[in-house]
Amino acid sequence: MENADPCRDFVKDVKRIVIKVGTAVVTRQDGRLAVGKLGALCEQIKELNILGYEVILVSSGAVGLGRQRLRYRKLIHSSFADLQKPQVELDGKACAAVGQSSLMATYDDLFSQLDVTSAQLLVTDNDFRDRDFRKQLSETVKSLLSLKVIPIFNENDAVSTRKAPYEDSSGIFWDNDSLSALLALELKADLLILLSDVDGLYNGPPSDPQSKLIHTYIKEKHQNEITFGDKSRVGRGGMTAKVTASVHAADAGIPVIITSGNTAENLTKILQGQRIGTLFHKDAAKWVPLKEVDVREMAVAARDCSRRLQAASSEERKHILLNIADALESHQKEIRIENEADVAAAQEAGYEKSLVARLALKNEKITGLANNIRIIANMEDPIGRVLKRTELAEGLILEKTSSPLGVLLIVFESRPDALVQIASLAIRSGNGLLLKGGKEAKRSNAILHKVITEAIPDTVGSKLIGLVTSRAEIPELLKLDDVIDLVIPRGSNKLVSDIKSSTKIPVLGHADGICHVYVDKSANLEMAKQIVLDAKTDYPAGCNAMETLLVHKDLVEKGWINNIIVDLRTEGVTIYGGPKASSLLAIPLARSLHHDAHTDSIITEDHEVADVFLRQVDSAAVFHNASTRFSDGARFGLGAEVGISTSRIHARGPVGVDGLLTTRWILKGSGQVVDGDKAVSYTHKDITP
Repeated sequence: MENADPCRDFVKDVKRIVIKVGTAVVTRQDGRLAVGKLGALCEQIKELNILGYEVILVSSGAVGLGRQRLRYRKLIHSSFADLQKPQVELDGKACAAVGQSSLMATYDDLFSQLDVTSAQLLVTDNDFRDRDFRKQLSETVKSLLSLKVIPIFNENDAVSTRKAPYEDSSGIFWDNDSLSALLALELKADLLILLSDVDGLYNGPPSDPQSKLIHTYIKEKHQNEITFGDKSRVGRGGMTAKVTASVHAADAGIPVIITSGNTAENLTKILQGQRIGTLFHKDAAKWVPLKEVDVREMAVAARDCSRRLQAASSEERKHILLNIADALESHQKEIRIENEADVAAAQEAGYEKSLVARLALKNEKITGLANNIRIIANMEDPIGRVLKRTELAEGLILEKTSSPLGVLLIVFESRPDALVQIASLAIRSGNGLLLKGGKEAKRSNAILHKVITEAIPDTVGSKLIGLVTSRAEIPELLKLDDVIDLVIPRGSNKLVSDIKSSTKIPVLGHADGICHVYVDKSANLEMAKQIVLDAKTDYPAGCNAMETLLVHKDLVEKGWINNIIVDLRTEGVTIYGGPKASSLLAIPLARSLHHDAHTDSIITEDHEVADVFLRQVDSAAVFHNASTRFSDGARFGLGAEVGISTSRIHARGPVGVDGLLTTRWILKGSGQVVDGDKAVSYTHKDITP
């Protein structure tokens, strides 16, 4: 499950839920009912009802709604002279009485349209002092829930004898937040959800871009760090009341989540275990270290270390990589132990064979990774290369030089070897790095990260490379456009598109990778056979493996296509056909056909046809008479790759060191000034060495 949080595994056992809806969710800015939001909420509650959850609703909003209606009535019945007089604040009890009937009528109407029945229960603080009342309340709610009815609670403010909250807060409850916590305890709920107009509890004002959402509230850590602002725009308590109620309920054993009631499907996401809002739980301190690493701190540390790396000499950067290569080989045993645990867990979980294959790290692969790092180490230093030198005028020289991008965020899936390749390229190019690997490679990624960072000297700092351990931290990282300079997602098209739509940071996409091999009518058929088999079976899990075989129609008549089908099936390949091939060759129809600008190859002896193919096929890599498996950074001589980009900006195809660089302009003068271009005589002479 995307964004799943292991701290929220308890939701698997949740059956009875108390949901409290804040006034800011129920009403609009003008005080009127937010019918659209309420309708969406009711739809979510209906779905939960269908799934077997017992839902109890506590709704605020009656006082605010009643106040808006009474103000309107007073306005239309007032003379101009009346309006010039000082306006007296409306009686809150009257507002509650008027608003409550309107609020319940709206709920009843919305639920009725969804074929759901709701019931109203009004309570006061004094009611809970009566033991018989509490017993009867429990029995009534139990009966309603057994009938799939949604009980809707509200404090009966119209007849409550309490004064304003916090002036008389000595009672059993003093607002609907504390009422919902009390009901969760009385009715033995498994979860309390408090819906507000913000995403959860922040360590500062939610409107401040520097404020961070607190995913898990730890009383020992956060109670003295958070400063609360004003109360809710329309309600009585605001976030202070919500946190107080949440802490009381959590201490009593009821997990609580504060989140936004304005975001679609938040209730569903919470019950899927996703990291939504702020969690309060009695065991929270055991789950989250009190000094957990903040993602911003991690990114800033990577940036600071990258600047020290860039300041190091080319020889020093080279030796860091050589030390990492040696460390990988000397720690092969530990790496294999952790990797084999990941592989066993993936097999037990029923992952596809292709994923398990990508996950495995054999000794020969570790040795190959170390050797590739040595190749990268011995490459020409990519930093500070003069790409172009121009004499602008006599004594005024302009240089265009290569420069690191800064901090990279790489999100990759099941291949732990990708971590090694990416880290080595980042170091060679002088970049800081944040890595988020797939959960199926968690142990492998952790040991590889440890081995690599321990080989980085203190003069640079091990925080040059940060390992992000939770997918739920990715949304926070994607907000850091002031620290992170490039995001490279390696995975499905959905992963790439989701990240692109969630960040202002430039994204270099490494998506699915659909590779085609086209066998032309003039192909050398024995060569075609060898290339097709290699492209598909050499390493089927690779993104450069052939997915689609295109064959000229004349080869059907020659019988070659039937022979290659037999050869592929002998190698264990399952074959599907497009609309024509399926009926012509009596093979199952492909459920869908995809294309992607990854790698496409033509097999032909006709060089004119080949030239047209190479010029006009718009893919990152286009081959003639060669297997698509050559589309690889190491095979291209890049040493390694951070991915194969199917984007066009700023790198395309296998991305090595050069794809992780940008340019800078360096101007060297001897006192020149512009002075309206009168003081200089331009030559613009290319003097690139």
